[in-house]
Amino acid sequence: MSADHFSRQAPDYAKYRPSYPEALFSWLADHAPGHELAWDVGCGNGQAAVPLAAHFRRVVATDLSAAQIAQARPHPQVDYRVASCEASGLPAASCDLVTVAQAIHWFDFDKFYAEARRVLKPGGLCAAWTYMLLRGEPAINAEIERFYADVLTPWWPPERRWVEAGYAGMPFPFAAAPPAPSFAIRLQWTLADLLNYVGTWSAVQRCLAATGTDPTLALRDRLLAVWGDPASQREIVWPIALRAGYARQDEDKSII
Repeated sequence: MSADHFSRQAPDYAKYRPSYPEALFSWLADHAPGHELAWDVGCGNGQAAVPLAAHFRRVVATDLSAAQIAQARPHPQVDYRVASCEASGLPAASCDLVTVAQAIHWFDFDKFYAEARRVLKPGGLCAAWTYMLLRGEPAINAEIERFYADVLTPWWPPERRWVEAGYAGMPFPFAAAPPAPSFAIRLQWTLADLLNYVGTWSAVQRCLAATGTDPTLALRDRLLAVWGDPASQREIVWPIALRAGYARQDEDKSII
């Protein structure tokens, strides 16, 4: 069972986490073998589930956190459920697509992959992606990098290493899909937008819980010195790292 790092900040997660580019969902739909059912695992508040519904007749979106599900955006084609990544409750060989957005690094890989292989149709597509550390103007990058490494290093869970690696080297037992184009999230944000987002980081929440001090307060002062007018907008970019592959045609679906 994967750890729950986000229930505490579920309302802020829903408000302040960035959404993914439509081009990513179009690519997934183009490379899935069908468009009947997608399972979005670790769905949070539905940031991937709802866009998937534009391409799939039905989306089952699951998360271990009931608090996250409570914040999810309703959609008539999305069925939200509280469930672990290793026990979806879906029938065997039922899914054209399994997606994991910004969450697979928290999972027990062996248990999740066994469930993903069970529910995927032969030739079904599994895709997992993460966005990397945000990028902005050089002075902003320097402050974010210092905060990420120097301030938060003791508070990052060990699974974070997979994000830092862009999922390279991560176990992924599927036949590789065709190479995808480069995807990125691009937003125009004020300083408050940026700080609200950083406040949802699991390391920030762990630091706050352990010390009683919000580390983003000092970050705000340092960023203010390089941002200028805090109401002015700056472009913030998150490069996306994607792993995608197909279930084998001879996958044994009889194993529960």
